[in-house]
Amino acid sequence: MPDLEETLIDVWRRVLVEDAREVEIGGKRYPVIKTSRKRLREVVFSFDGKEIRAIEQNPQTTSRWAKMARAGKRVMQFISEGSYLANVADGKVTLYGKSRGGRSGWDESSTNRKSA
Repeated sequence: MPDLEETLIDVWRRVLVEDAREVEIGGKRYPVIKTSRKRLREVVFSFDGKEIRAIEQNPQTTSRWAKMARAGKRVMQFISEGSYLANVADGKVTLYGKSRGGRSGWDESSTNRKSA
C-alpha cells in the first residue's frame, strides 16, 4: 500500500492536474464532485481506515494557500476527523500538526515530499 504522502499527491494529481471524474485508491473508486456553493472540486476517500476529504483550495480566502491558488498554483487541502491533515501545492506535500511524525496514527516520517 502506498504511504500517506504518495496517496495525497496521487489524489491531487488526478483531481487538479488530470481533471479526473473519479479517483481510485486501493482498488476502490471515489467520485470527484463540485461543492454546491463555490464549485470547488472535492473527493472523499478512505485511507488506512480513516476518511479523508480532499478539497480544492478556495482562491478567494485570505490564506497563503489561497494566494498561491490565485497565482495559478494548484492547491488542495486534506481534512480528516474534523482537522486539516495536509495540503498539496504544485506536487509538494505539507503535513499539519499531529499528522507529522505519525503522532496521530499516521505512520509518516517526512513532513514534505515533492512529487516525481
